[in-house]
Amino acid sequence: MIQLQKIYKWHNTGSNRVFILKDINLNIEQGDFISIMGPSGSGKSTLLNIIGMLDEPSEGKYDFAGQDVFTIKERQRSELYKQNIGFVFQAYHLIDELTVYENIETPLLYQSIKTSERQAIVADILDRFNIVGKKDLFPPQLSGGQQQLVGIARALVAKPKLLLADEPTGNLNSKQGEEIMELFKKINEEEGVTIIQVTHSEKNAAYGKQIIHLLDGMIERK
Repeated sequence: MIQLQKIYKWHNTGSNRVFILKDINLNIEQGDFISIMGPSGSGKSTLLNIIGMLDEPSEGKYDFAGQDVFTIKERQRSELYKQNIGFVFQAYHLIDELTVYENIETPLLYQSIKTSERQAIVADILDRFNIVGKKDLFPPQLSGGQQQLVGIARALVAKPKLLLADEPTGNLNSKQGEEIMELFKKINEEEGVTIIQVTHSEKNAAYGKQIIHLLDGMIERK
């Protein structure tokens, strides 16, 4: 599904080249659940953003489902992202001016889905996440855990093949965090959604089928 070959990311400061990622080589199969760990500044979020097509490497090759991500046109890349990838952020990234319902519906508006079908899809996911009663509320009226649930519902509403999660439980208490991780486990096992999460938590990382450790922008070989 995903092939990263010799991925480098750097910034130039003066005459110095500061590396964020160095020589990253990864193969990820459909249905994998990968946890990426490492200290702050090790390049975890940068790697996730490159996989999620939100950032480009300075050098290297990225194949997603047989397509060379960085040689196709921007419009094709955008379509590839919209049709295949859901993103869950630590800071939720919900739109405060939109209701829960409208936030969840947003990804579907970018696809040519009829209104009635959109309504059915959103109603189904509201029900699945037990947030039907919250659909007319705005994000500031929700707890952190509820906002993260809405963020995950929004990421999953378009049925992505790949879910990327950047510290998805970072702002939650331990019980809420556990509920989110159990939810990830369920959608991975029952629906075959590939998940790549960045986490500081050993406990959360253990939900993954494979743990990748980054240090100074490189994958540590154990």
